[in-house]
Amino acid sequence: MTAPLGFRLIGIGLLFALSGFAALAYQVSWQRILVLHGGVGIYSVAMIVSGFLAGLGIGSHVGGTVSARMTPRGALRMFALLEISIGLFAASSCWLYYDVLYLSAPGLYFTPLGAGLGHFLALVVPTTLMGMTLPFLVRATVEDADSASLTIGYLYGANVVGAAIGAVLTPWVLIRLTGVRGAVLAGVCCNLAVGLASLRLARPVSEPTEPATGGEQAPAPEPVSGFGTWLALYALGGFEALSLQIVWFRIVDVAVKSTAFTFGSVLAVYLAGLAAGSLLGARFTHRLKEPLRTYLSFQCAILIYSALAVVAIAALPENFPAFDWYRRYWGSFHAFRLGATWDLGTIVRLYIVLPATLYAVPTLLMGAAFPVLQRAVQDDPKTSGLKVGRLQAANIAGNVAGSLVIGLVALNYVGTTGSLRLLLLVGLAFAALGIRRYGMRGRFGAAALALILLAAFLPGQERFWLPLHGGREGTLLEEDATSVIAVRPLTPGRWRMTVNGQSHSWLPFGGIHTVLGALPALIHHAPRDIAVIGLGSGDTAWAAGARPETRSIDVFEVAAPQPGLLRALAAIDDPFRIRRFLADERVAISIRDGRNELRRSPKLYDVIEMDALLPHHAFSGNLYSVEFFEEAGARLKSSGVICVWSATPRVRASFARVFPHVLEFGNVNHGPILVGGRSPIPLDPETWVARLRSREVQRYLAHAAADLESILRSAEPVVPGEPQEEMLNRDLFPRDEFVLSN
Repeated sequence: MTAPLGFRLIGIGLLFALSGFAALAYQVSWQRILVLHGGVGIYSVAMIVSGFLAGLGIGSHVGGTVSARMTPRGALRMFALLEISIGLFAASSCWLYYDVLYLSAPGLYFTPLGAGLGHFLALVVPTTLMGMTLPFLVRATVEDADSASLTIGYLYGANVVGAAIGAVLTPWVLIRLTGVRGAVLAGVCCNLAVGLASLRLARPVSEPTEPATGGEQAPAPEPVSGFGTWLALYALGGFEALSLQIVWFRIVDVAVKSTAFTFGSVLAVYLAGLAAGSLLGARFTHRLKEPLRTYLSFQCAILIYSALAVVAIAALPENFPAFDWYRRYWGSFHAFRLGATWDLGTIVRLYIVLPATLYAVPTLLMGAAFPVLQRAVQDDPKTSGLKVGRLQAANIAGNVAGSLVIGLVALNYVGTTGSLRLLLLVGLAFAALGIRRYGMRGRFGAAALALILLAAFLPGQERFWLPLHGGREGTLLEEDATSVIAVRPLTPGRWRMTVNGQSHSWLPFGGIHTVLGALPALIHHAPRDIAVIGLGSGDTAWAAGARPETRSIDVFEVAAPQPGLLRALAAIDDPFRIRRFLADERVAISIRDGRNELRRSPKLYDVIEMDALLPHHAFSGNLYSVEFFEEAGARLKSSGVICVWSATPRVRASFARVFPHVLEFGNVNHGPILVGGRSPIPLDPETWVARLRSREVQRYLAHAAADLESILRSAEPVVPGEPQEEMLNRDLFPRDEFVLSN
């Protein structure tokens, strides 16, 4: 039987859980700020994640090395000081990352190299400190080699439990109710509390003792090739783990039609699996005789299960019990608005059952692999922190490699199922080592065969993604690292475009997207240079070019497959003038974050337009905030105007807070539209209608101009005022994105 955990160790574990909570609050909050520097695009996010992981890896290595030279009591004191230092840094982090680096030094991030280096330097101090905590805590608590796997597995599991809770509460409660600064402050309080409590606990710790004679001794584990072998295995395991996380999150993102709450919610399921696996594994590894066999078995099982789950999504019939609900949801264009709607059954299906089905078993095995490693390598309490630190550093190095290879390269060239196929083939290394050590006839021969067969028979891109987009014949699909785009047929001649499962726009042109494009172009006396944030079906950008005076239309889009998919649709059937729009020499489409590009470019515009974006979409707060409207206003010419869909009262209040001259247009199906500027906008509907009725504009817009005249005549000036702060969207408090009702 494994010795029970002592009260002191349980208390330290609870403190480490609180530390894990703080770490996730910081990660979610800091990523929210740092993504403003380089944009919302996949490359910017990948650089932020890699910078975060790199610091953790450095800290793990440094912490492991230093901990080997410390006593247990000294190591616990060092852990306490690290926690306090993390909290003190975090207390100034919003000021540093936003007020200093974003507002005062934007030029640092204007090149990919500068952005990557900037993110690394911004994160390296706090993440290095975070990475050092586990090695020091291990050195402070491991008393003998026999119980090392139990102690280390418990500490790691407790920390990840806290992280899972932080992943849920940060978006659902902290940012939603207190903003980014409030979420970070909550983390600061946790770190300081952990540090002060740990200092109080830092009293002499018993030296390692020999196991009591006469009691049941744990069997010695099998000999292995050496610590270097385990470093390599854990690095490869880290590569597979982070790569699978990218694949799983891509699938869930599309399947749930994600909102601002999705990432934290599905990450919590991932972390909960790791925590449960580590805590359970810590209990059984005490008597484990063959940790290498167990570790290799876990890695093979992780990959086999992951592939079978993907095969099931593509192969199960529509009427399969429980699966039919998901097929109906995927076939609809309406996303479940988590935060505004609280249907428990839907929440459970989308945010618990679906991610748990995909990766609860694999993450459980990933978590259990950690104490298995400790059982294999821990033989001296004095080097326990050193070995944990180096193992963690190797694992994190694999994580970084996985995020770059799969997240930035493989998804671009072979998509989700192709990336999983690549991971299955890489995973053959685990089976091959098992065969070499234990023979072909055992479990590893079967595992190798299963990996090869699954790699061969995994569904292709279209076969896999089609069920998650309604399964309708004629659907056009394309995926790269940025997104999964689909153009789905509705009725003959009518199509709808989705981005990562979310409905974005439709064809033929018409409706609010056409109005958003044409309205400011008709109001402005000479709209020569126009910027459009968001491509979608091309409707807004197309309508923006209705005036012959227009000489340039710069379109910024973060979802890279959209232009190619529009060309593919135009090649099949082009009743929507897509081909003419894409061939328009005035139109320049850039795959970049629109806000970020406006910030870095010196070009001034007569008109800036935002394609309609639902305010509860993830990162929509970046385009509905007071600060964004101020930045966009700085890119307008003296008589320039900006146009936005007034999706909520807060959008209207935030827009009117920035622009002293605002016109509101009604008679629009999906809500009013605002046009604002720094200079007075003449209220002259007759002139606007005359421009609309001109031969050139009528020929250009054709049937899509039908409702514009009544909308132009509905213009009313917005009376300026000073709204209460809670009625505004801010960069660091995007209330509408998190569906805050008051």
